[in-house]
Amino acid sequence: MKHQFITVEGNIGAGKTTLTNLLAKHFNAKLVLEEFADNPFLTKFYQSPQQYAFPVELFFMAERYKQLKDLSHTKDLFQTVTVSDYLFTKCLLFAKVNLPEEEFRLYQKLFDIIHAQLSFPNILIYLHAPVSKLQLNIKKRNRPYEQNIADEYLFHLQETYTSYIKQHNIKTIFIDASNADFINNPKHFQVVLDALENDFGEGQQYFTLP
Repeated sequence: MKHQFITVEGNIGAGKTTLTNLLAKHFNAKLVLEEFADNPFLTKFYQSPQQYAFPVELFFMAERYKQLKDLSHTKDLFQTVTVSDYLFTKCLLFAKVNLPEEEFRLYQKLFDIIHAQLSFPNILIYLHAPVSKLQLNIKKRNRPYEQNIADEYLFHLQETYTSYIKQHNIKTIFIDASNADFINNPKHFQVVLDALENDFGEGQQYFTLP
């Protein structure tokens, strides 16, 4: 396997965790999943975004940092590949959407200090799906606090993600996940596996699912 650290990213409801689990199983990789349920501010944030945006983002950043930092200190001879369902820069992207300007500037200073201590993945897999598909997935997984997420919020996150990837020319497998069914359609999963075997430099490579 040419990539030792693979990260799957995408908007809320894009199918990140599903694909990450499949990849970890396929490559016998170390699995890193975001522990979002441990955030005590998350439900409160969806109820009152302005009041709880800063603590919810600060908690996420601290937890993600601890998880990825612990990972760098543990070596496993039998699991040489790591697959994660989040990019640490996700902290900054969500903060940019959720925080007012003054709080965001403070948050960014903290982020810059912490981010410098972490390894960046070898390759990013970005799942892009229309907001209508995201909303269907969100309804299907039925987390109570997510059920009233506005389309506008998902659009804003989508634009923030894609802008960041393109501006920083990150090596990205960009997948149109409009009809993605990685569990029940082996051809969809095979597209991802084939893409990971491709040799390409920095920038985005676009793939559609059959």
